[in-house]
Amino acid sequence: MDLIPAPTHLHPAPGNDPFTLGGSTRIDAAPGTEGVARWLRGTVGAATGLDLAPGESDPAIRLRTDESLAAEAYRLTVRADGIGITGGGPAGVFWGAQTLRQLLGPDAFRRAPLHKASPHVPCADIEDVPRFGWRGFMLDVARHFMPKDVVLRYVDLLAAHKLNVLHLHLTDDQGWRIEIRRYPRLTEVGAWRTRTKVGLRDSPLWDERPHGGYYTQDDIREIVAYAAERHITVVPEIDMPGHSQAAIAAYPELGNQDVIDTTTLPVLTSWGVNPNVLAPTDNTLRFYEGVLTEVLELFPSTFVHIGGDECPKDQWRASKAAQARIEELGLADEDGLQSWFIRHFDRWLADRGRRLIGWDEILEGGNRGAPAGGEVTEYGLAPGAAVSSWRGYAGGIAAALAGHDVVMCPEQQVYLDHRQHDGPDEPVPIGYVRTLEDVYRFEPVPPQLRGEQARHVIGTQANLWTETLDSVRAADYLAFPRLAAFAEVAWSRLPAPEQRDYQDFTARMAAHYRRLDALGVEYRPPAGPHPWQRRPGVIGRPIEGAPPIV
Repeated sequence: MDLIPAPTHLHPAPGNDPFTLGGSTRIDAAPGTEGVARWLRGTVGAATGLDLAPGESDPAIRLRTDESLAAEAYRLTVRADGIGITGGGPAGVFWGAQTLRQLLGPDAFRRAPLHKASPHVPCADIEDVPRFGWRGFMLDVARHFMPKDVVLRYVDLLAAHKLNVLHLHLTDDQGWRIEIRRYPRLTEVGAWRTRTKVGLRDSPLWDERPHGGYYTQDDIREIVAYAAERHITVVPEIDMPGHSQAAIAAYPELGNQDVIDTTTLPVLTSWGVNPNVLAPTDNTLRFYEGVLTEVLELFPSTFVHIGGDECPKDQWRASKAAQARIEELGLADEDGLQSWFIRHFDRWLADRGRRLIGWDEILEGGNRGAPAGGEVTEYGLAPGAAVSSWRGYAGGIAAALAGHDVVMCPEQQVYLDHRQHDGPDEPVPIGYVRTLEDVYRFEPVPPQLRGEQARHVIGTQANLWTETLDSVRAADYLAFPRLAAFAEVAWSRLPAPEQRDYQDFTARMAAHYRRLDALGVEYRPPAGPHPWQRRPGVIGRPIEGAPPIV
């Protein structure tokens, strides 16, 4: 049946006539499943040209919930006289409906019917439950802005692959992408740059067109609501204290004014780790508290990502104000100052019923200067803080051993902006070679973690950074088909990496490519890029040889 991700249990029912979806087919939706019924009418109904009207008479698609199942688990039963989808909650019913859509064939992924033939669904019994509760995808809209319709499209693509977290990287040195009403210059100034480096640092090429854009607060509300209807949580990232030059360009007082003239800093036009970081002042804390107050009003997600990565300390070392703060707080050094900064927002979010998540640098600085009283771990973080482990597995292992939840997203494994082949035709080749098979053999839980420690790995995430991705076509090329392999890793209970049946996966991908074609996804073909997917002459930054898993 070529399902991706592979379900937990699939039992074909040979000898039975298939179910035929036709004009008399009804959707019988029990309380709590009405949203799934609407989704079926809007997608499968549009693709087939059928009304799929409400009704209880056969033939029907019956949507039910059963509290004895896990919230995202489902059972799908197909017989000639009807289809039953039962989930542990509305999310489980929705994932079952996604499986039904795959069973209907690739044309079920189109927006209008191609012909009048009634689609058939083979009879089967499917039982399914995801391995991880956090099955994420990070879309970097700060480096290259992605219009709202692109984000909504990616929400649908995540849903089609049973991924349930969209991590939006909203702020960075190269752009601020979310309206904050109390600080209008963040978008008036911070959302726009004068030009853009084409390729990475060694490239001599520039796109001289101004680049920018941002989401209004109503845009964000729409994205969040659209995702919620598809049982996807949108997690915002507001980067601090590094990756903040766009904010400093808008409000120079946020920078280290006793070290550089921050009034001359523009929104950054090139890439790489940037020395211009936030000043560790009370004014900066109050400013970002104001930012996060509005962010919390827009995003109901439990987790809020605050970045915390790649924060050079040179300006803090040179700043008399920063050094005075280190002395005032009794900190050992600048790493402790970053830890103090992160802990402040950790507590601030916890006081408001939210949980901080950050890149694994938030573990740096240890418990130096941790305040007396209150429960903190050895890293000075509240127990509810979580870590996105990107610099390999080591940060995630350390966090789990200290009792913190972890989302595994190691750069060497699931950074989808990294090249897919070492051939000369790969567009703007950066990072390690990570093929479809490499992603399929990724294992989120390292062998060093066992039992309760392993349970702190609450999920996994694939990240798509967009320094070299200036269009949705470029994003599609690097995200797919590898995101399909990642989705199976995140959802299915696969054996150990070396025991995984990659040949079976590629056989199922033959059908899945046709689904992606129907959705208009411009994925990398198995034989290599189409001519229009190449970027000859644009220098990347390829890295030879992936480091071992540690």
